[in-house]
Amino acid sequence: MALSGTMVKQVTIMSDGDVFHEIFRYRPHHISEMSPDNIKGVNLHEGEWGTVGSVIEWDFFHDGKPKVAKEVIEAIDEEKKSVCFKVIGGDILEAYKNFLITVHVDTHGEENVVTWTFHYEKLNESIPDPDSLMEFCLNVTKDIETHHLPKCD
Repeated sequence: MALSGTMVKQVTIMSDGDVFHEIFRYRPHHISEMSPDNIKGVNLHEGEWGTVGSVIEWDFFHDGKPKVAKEVIEAIDEEKKSVCFKVIGGDILEAYKNFLITVHVDTHGEENVVTWTFHYEKLNESIPDPDSLMEFCLNVTKDIETHHLPKCD
C-alpha cells in the first residue's frame, strides 16, 4: 500500500465556469453562503484574496464534525482556470504529511467541467485514501453550481 497518491475526480456543471474559477480565486469567503451545510466560513490570514502566497483558513463540516484547514495558495493559472492550495495546518494534516488540492475548470460553451485533483502523502499505511474529502469537494461544487444556475438565464 503506497503512502503517496493522486486522486482526480471531475464533475460537469451547467453554471458559468469563469464565475466558478473566479469564486475559488478571488471570493472563496463567499462559498459559505453558497454551501452553508458544508462551509462554515473562510478567512484570509495573510496576503490578499486571489494572490499566490496568501494564507486562507477554511472552517467546514465534514464526516459529521466541524473541521479546519489552513491553506496557502501555491499557484494560480488564469489560462487554465486553476487554483492550487497547499494544506499547511488543521485537521487534514492529522492524517496526511502533505496535501495539495487543485481545482481546475474547463469551459466549453454551456458545459463546464470542474476537475479536483488531490496530491497527498499519508502519515502511515492505516490512513484511508481521501475519498470522503473528495466527495465533500464535489458536493461543494454542486452547491456552488445550484447557487449560480438561476443567474445564468
